[in-house]
Amino acid sequence: MTSYHVLSCLTLAPKDNKRKSRSRCGYKRRERPAQAMRLRVPTMRTLACVLCWLSGLSWLSGPVGAHGDDFLSRAYENRTDPASRQLYDFRKTHPKPIGLFALSSGYPVEIRETNALNSDLLMNRFFLDNILHFVSERIPERVAAGKGTAALGYFEVTHDVSQYTKAEVFTGVGKRTPVSVRFSTTVQNRGGVDAGREPKGMAVKFYTKEGNLDLLCLNAPVYFYKDPEYFFSVVHGTRRNPRTDLFDRTMRGDVFTLRFDAINAFLRLLSDSGIPNGYRKMDVFPIHTFEIYNAQGEKYFVKFNFRTLQGIENLPSDEATRLNGQDPDYYVRDLYNAIAEKRYPMWRLDMDVLTFKDLLHLDFDPFDVTRLWKKGTYHTVTVGRLVLDRNPDNSHRVAEQLAFNPANLVPGIAGPKDLLFRGRSLAYPATQNHRLGSNHNKIEINRPLYEKNYNRDGDPPERDNMKDAPSYYPNSFSGPVPYVDAARPKEQIMVYASNAVDLEDPAYFYNQILQTDDERDRLANNTVDFALLTAPPFLQRRVIKLFSWISPDLGRRVALKLRQRLAAPPPPPPRVLRVANCSAAGDERDCDRDHEDISYAEHLFHY
Repeated sequence: MTSYHVLSCLTLAPKDNKRKSRSRCGYKRRERPAQAMRLRVPTMRTLACVLCWLSGLSWLSGPVGAHGDDFLSRAYENRTDPASRQLYDFRKTHPKPIGLFALSSGYPVEIRETNALNSDLLMNRFFLDNILHFVSERIPERVAAGKGTAALGYFEVTHDVSQYTKAEVFTGVGKRTPVSVRFSTTVQNRGGVDAGREPKGMAVKFYTKEGNLDLLCLNAPVYFYKDPEYFFSVVHGTRRNPRTDLFDRTMRGDVFTLRFDAINAFLRLLSDSGIPNGYRKMDVFPIHTFEIYNAQGEKYFVKFNFRTLQGIENLPSDEATRLNGQDPDYYVRDLYNAIAEKRYPMWRLDMDVLTFKDLLHLDFDPFDVTRLWKKGTYHTVTVGRLVLDRNPDNSHRVAEQLAFNPANLVPGIAGPKDLLFRGRSLAYPATQNHRLGSNHNKIEINRPLYEKNYNRDGDPPERDNMKDAPSYYPNSFSGPVPYVDAARPKEQIMVYASNAVDLEDPAYFYNQILQTDDERDRLANNTVDFALLTAPPFLQRRVIKLFSWISPDLGRRVALKLRQRLAAPPPPPPRVLRVANCSAAGDERDCDRDHEDISYAEHLFHY
């Protein structure tokens, strides 16, 4: 018989060998057959060192130990990014506990209550408070743009644009307005990858003296549809297959090629700009044409453009695939680290401007969100710059509770006139009510600088609930009253959208915006990978025919790339599967390992 040692942190009663009882970490002797022992258990001194290390204490002593600690600290700080060091940095700024542990009711937690073993759970306040909150701590995910991150900063006016708009936020050179910004993918759920081929969003909330102004932007200047009824079809068609729960090429190719107005945005998604190199290095656009007016009541029609000052950078598909396997949160990490390292992301806000008289001489619909304005029909003015200089101290409090509404406008910006904007103005507050409750505008991150109204009660938070002020309008008892905007235009414009098929813009993008054959080849390759490789033949023929209408060269390239991919041998199975098959057949050492080593993630994204 051979003895071995088992670490025990419980009080040990004396054994037959007359050892004294231990009330601290010790060991007890047990007897086991010699043949059962193959590993030598570390000594008590080694185990004590490990425990000290795990508890954050130094396991080295004297000058050598201090030098070792300094070396490890410097190495850690030099080899890690701010996002990875967040907890470490918190400890450096808070060397002592930040306060007494208390329950959500304020009741102080006694240390014995933090262990529920051998206790009456229903009488353990610590356990009940934690478990009852834990099982209900998740709020519903956004129906679109579920995965996102946020940053805080300001907007600074750099040019006088008072001749175009009376909006307080854009008047007065040097004026700064606080902003909150949420970046997001549009298709991925929370936990998905950042560098997927899908539109990227950037929603900006300006906290102005005249109320909140929300500008909801995408990284493409055109949209996929102009009919608001198409919204749920696009979302469902780009999400997971309801049976397989997988992203489906067939669904994507089908939903984007059954509507001709989607082709312009679809081509841009398939081009190099379809995967930007992070949120910081992309231009973004609020899509709609906005009506604005100045203090004299003169109206203009503008498209807002946020131009990145970091320079536009895009990722090739293979690099995006690698990043998605290595760091699915690449965009989030890049944004956080840039702000933490004081490399503040900035965008220049421009306005493309049309006058009311200009509208009468256009040969295109300037309110159509699926196409660009033609060059030479408008002029561009700069408004200011957007600067993001703070990371939120709590991501959920900002990124998940931020509630945007395209109808959140301010005096001087009358807003878009197209039907899609009206549909979005209904959908956004409805989904925020579902996610956050009817008082979502009273959540701290959504609160305007000024608010007095007749809304009462509802889901928390209610704030002061307007205290004892009258709860109906109009009233005779000094409740809040409306104001008169004398500059607001009296004439209203009605926009009637056309259903005519127009492929002029997609053809312009392919033939003029794409400058090289390499760019066009990559677009054809991306078309095959993104929508056609596993699609049924009739859908493949439809896409090739449609793209041939846009440009015969585009149709030929897509057909050639598809033929080459279909004729190529299928990719080898992942190495993890091949090893498993070998193990099932016999000894792994008999397997032939002379093959390309393909990672599981690379294999998945290869398809």
